[in-house]
Formats: sequence, structure tokens, C-alpha cells
Amino acid sequence: MYPRMQLLGRRSQALPSLPQRQAKTGALHSSVTHVASSHPLSPTPAADSIAVSELLSPSKQTPSKAAQTSQTRRDPTALTTFAGCDGLGAYTHAPESFPRSRVISFNDSYVTINDLYPKSSVHLLLLPRHREKQLLHPFEALQDPTFLSSVQQEVRGLRTLVAKELRRQFGKFSAKERIREEAMEKALESGQDIDESSLPPGRDWSKDVIAGVHTHPSMSHLHIHVLSIDRHNACMRHRKHYNSFATPFLVDVQDFPLSEEDMRRRKKERWLERDLVCWRCGKNFGNKFKALKEHLEKEFEEWKKE
Repeated sequence: MYPRMQLLGRRSQALPSLPQRQAKTGALHSSVTHVASSHPLSPTPAADSIAVSELLSPSKQTPSKAAQTSQTRRDPTALTTFAGCDGLGAYTHAPESFPRSRVISFNDSYVTINDLYPKSSVHLLLLPRHREKQLLHPFEALQDPTFLSSVQQEVRGLRTLVAKELRRQFGKFSAKERIREEAMEKALESGQDIDESSLPPGRDWSKDVIAGVHTHPSMSHLHIHVLSIDRHNACMRHRKHYNSFATPFLVDVQDFPLSEEDMRRRKKERWLERDLVCWRCGKNFGNKFKALKEHLEKEFEEWKKE
């Protein structure tokens, strides 16, 4: 889901002189840079990249991969370079290093970001910063009732945020929203005070938001997906992308804690290989992703008009 981090700096090919080497002894330099990409919650488009570099002095030896992994499992904050499946750690480690177009908000306990490769019109990730939970499988982490309650509370807030963004983007297409807007306009034209309770309710966009964790996450750090239900995005490119959000592979955070007998705990279940079924009308496309993708374009337009 996240690209491998790029190294910004490389050592010169020419060997430094002895005085130069001595001057560099013990020096440690690292930097994190990020240029944000455009996103529905970010009006400013830009190219998107995350880069982390770490230059060690010649007198120090880089720890082995096994040693780094062991240290990180004990203390997730010990990791200062983030690559591949560890990519989300860059956000929890130094969220202030990223622009608001990527990191929406953060505090001591959580970081909320726009997904780098969104699978819906709006797709956020909630990243817990709890050191003892960060590298646990979500099924294990969310068994803790106190932690689960905290996560569910954060998710409720994000569902509201996503719903507001959906209204901002697509409210002008919605029939229910149009009825409400017309009633408001009539009230304003007549000079009446607007009583919200007397207006048509409009569209409940919160019903178009889903939130959950994957049964087999592709990233090391614990993360919770909060996204719109439309599954409409250019980054939705493969069968596994769709099924990871349209089958029990995505477990709703409200379903936790899971019982030991819950079928979603079964490793042998091959959710991603299931037939492709339209989330809106239920039509089965078998393994024909291209046909599903074309169908979803039509469903997306109809969904906006509800």
C-alpha cells in the first residue's frame, strides 16, 4: 500500500581522508521529507513521495536486519527509517514532518492520514501511536477492551468527518440534499427563521461510510481504514483491491471483540479470491474485474444521485 522509502543521501565514492573520517566519527544524520499528493480532503495537488535517509559515520556498523527487527518489536519507536511494510511508521514517528494534505490530524495517541493509495472517493487511515499495540495484529490489539473503546471513539469521529466530506463533494448531485436545500431557500426568501427540525432531513452520508481492519494486513503498523462505501478510485486496480473492502476480509471495528470461533479468524478463508460482487446491486462478475470496474462507474453516478 505504501511505496518503499527512498534514500536521499549516498556516501561519496571517494574515500575521505583520515582527518575527515575522524571529524565524522559518531555523526548521525537523518531526514524525513514528504511532498503530498492531491486528495479529496486536500485542495492543493502535488506529487507525492516520502523519503527517509540515515547517514552513519564510518566508525559505526549498521545493525543487522535481524537485530533491527528484534529491537523494533520491543520498541516500535526505535525504528527511524521506514521502508516497505514498515512505511506507516513514518507517520506515527514524526507526524509533524508531513503536510496537512497527508496528515490530517495527530495527538499523543493517534495519527489520521489520507491513504496514499485510496480505494474510495474518501479513504482515511487511523494510526494508533500506543507503543505496546503498534505492531500487534489487529485481532490481538483490539481484544483489549480499554484500547478498543478508544479506537471506536476515534473512528466515530472520523466517520463524521468522512460524511461531511462526502456531502461537500457530492451533495449537489443528491436528490435528498436538493429537497433540503430547496426548503431552506424558501424559508430564507420568506424571511422566516430556519428551524432545522422542520426541514427535510437530507441525506445521511454517515450510512455511506465503512470502517474496519483487514484480517491479514499488508502493513506492519496497526491501522484502521475509514472510507466511503463507493469503492470508486483510480487506485482500485485489481481483484484483491476490491475484495479487500467488499468481503469479510474487512472486519468492522464495531464487531470487536471477536469470539475465538468467529469465521473471520480462519486463515484458510480465501476472501480475496472470491467472486467479484457489486457492493450496490449484488451483481456477480465472477473474476472479471474489468467488467466490474465498468459497472462500478455507472453505480457511482447513480449512488451520488440518491
